[in-house]
Amino acid sequence: MGDLNQERIITAALREEDTDTELSLRPRKLSEYIGQDKVKETISIFIQAALQRGETLDHVLLFGPPGLGKTTLANIISNELGVNIRTTSGPAIERPGDLAAILTNLQQGDVLFIDEVHRLSRTVEEILYPAMEDFSLDIIIGKGPGARSIRIDLPRFTLIGATTRAGLMTTPLRDRFGVISRLDYYRTGDLVTIITRAAQILGVLIDGGGAEEIARRSRGTPRIANRLLKRVRDYAQVKADGEIKRAVADEALEFFEVDPLGLDQADRRVLLAIITKFAGGPVGVETIAAATGEEADTVEDVYEPYLLQLGLLARTPRGRVVTPAAYKHLGVEMPGAKQPTLW
Repeated sequence: MGDLNQERIITAALREEDTDTELSLRPRKLSEYIGQDKVKETISIFIQAALQRGETLDHVLLFGPPGLGKTTLANIISNELGVNIRTTSGPAIERPGDLAAILTNLQQGDVLFIDEVHRLSRTVEEILYPAMEDFSLDIIIGKGPGARSIRIDLPRFTLIGATTRAGLMTTPLRDRFGVISRLDYYRTGDLVTIITRAAQILGVLIDGGGAEEIARRSRGTPRIANRLLKRVRDYAQVKADGEIKRAVADEALEFFEVDPLGLDQADRRVLLAIITKFAGGPVGVETIAAATGEEADTVEDVYEPYLLQLGLLARTPRGRVVTPAAYKHLGVEMPGAKQPTLW
């Protein structure tokens, strides 16, 4: 029993260390934030203007694929404003009372960050509207004929919402955000800078070639770049001399089945399922999910955007279609008479 407890203590310590490492890799100021130049410049202007006027920053909506730094940017905004940040997520706020408890505990100027904001329930949204516009909270006390409404004034705060699917947000909620910024996939050069910075923090020896090789296979996403850096670091430590050079990075990533385009097993499984089971498409996303054992939301939010960007997958009114480029990349012969229907 003592050994089991000791193992649990060690495991908990390792998890805490991993969390601390992940947090330490995140920039804390806009000047340290790499990439997304237009978004960064725009937000910097709004922050400076709000500080000069002594006002709270307008509500901010950040949207784009997962792993591009929306949470990091929210924390940077709070740091630049010099205020506290309260973090939650759409699915975590189940009842209007949950939101009311959060809002009434905010201080003047605080930032409330809601991740997955598109997953807020409609009843919670109704409570949020007056809070965002008038900084007030309408609460119903009692039931039936004796019910009455009271209004509670809230301190002025900044709501930062993050979502991977802005199209699923209701129009009334989306329109209440004064600053709307889209985060795009990163260029390889920016990812090289991010990887080099992370390597310095982690104390990893890496040259330009090694950083570029990892960056090329990181799907334009900093979160994936940092994850691959850690795994390649482990491989280099055990299989090489500890330094990450291009050849070592290439060997490690091939071992981890991340190909030169950044596709992993799951990406290839999606493409091969469409090719082998559905003759290249068209096929619906629900069917793809069932064939690969994934959730439909995961296919649509995680795998599909990058495959679309690479031109390996196409969306049509009838469903998803694998393109000739995918056949070529996977080394699968494309039937001569089979041409993707793009209309």
